[in-house]
Amino acid sequence: MQDIRLAIFDWDGTLMDSVGRIVACVQGAARDCELAVPAPAQIRQIIGLSLDVAMSRLFPLSSGSSSGSAFDERQIAALIDRYRHHYLHDATPSPLFSGAGELLHDWRSRGLQLAVATGKSRRGLDRVLDETGLRPLFVTSRGADEARSKPDPLMLEQILDELGLSPRQAVMIGDSVHDMAMAEAIAMPRIGVTWGVDSSDALSRHGPVAVVDSMMALHALL
Repeated sequence: MQDIRLAIFDWDGTLMDSVGRIVACVQGAARDCELAVPAPAQIRQIIGLSLDVAMSRLFPLSSGSSSGSAFDERQIAALIDRYRHHYLHDATPSPLFSGAGELLHDWRSRGLQLAVATGKSRRGLDRVLDETGLRPLFVTSRGADEARSKPDPLMLEQILDELGLSPRQAVMIGDSVHDMAMAEAIAMPRIGVTWGVDSSDALSRHGPVAVVDSMMALHALL
């Protein structure tokens, strides 16, 4: 990985320990909309996707509805609105993973460019970048409302085009199969981390250069 000039990070479950908060907020949105509350394991499977895609997968609302897709769109919009409300007010802690800040500062100080490719919206990403004070470390970022949802590789392609790099000059780092599949689609090297939503076995199916179990192990790779 000597030619790597850019490290692209997923956010939730990779840099920030926010999986518990996301689960709580999706469940809160379901209750507000008087829908069956999905189990944590179900919600973990959609973390990293854009909210519209995630909610559509969790709540297949067309069944039992006579009004078709318009009904679905209204209900998905209502779920997203309630999710965002809960995310702003939910008290579930969502700190950075231990060692994440140190890793980012060290890699940046050594000349490696850093970016974010996330299922968060631009508004949500900007909020956490400012809350954590990490915004100055990243040369660019993409949220789910600025490209197609993972695993479509559009957000990676946009980042590469902006910085004038090829896929082989970057590495995608993430905790979900959506991150791995997104990078795999354009032959970008990828590193899976196991402290988020998906297991080592699941991540390994997408041919990563490494799967790591600790921030220290990740730090040592670049």
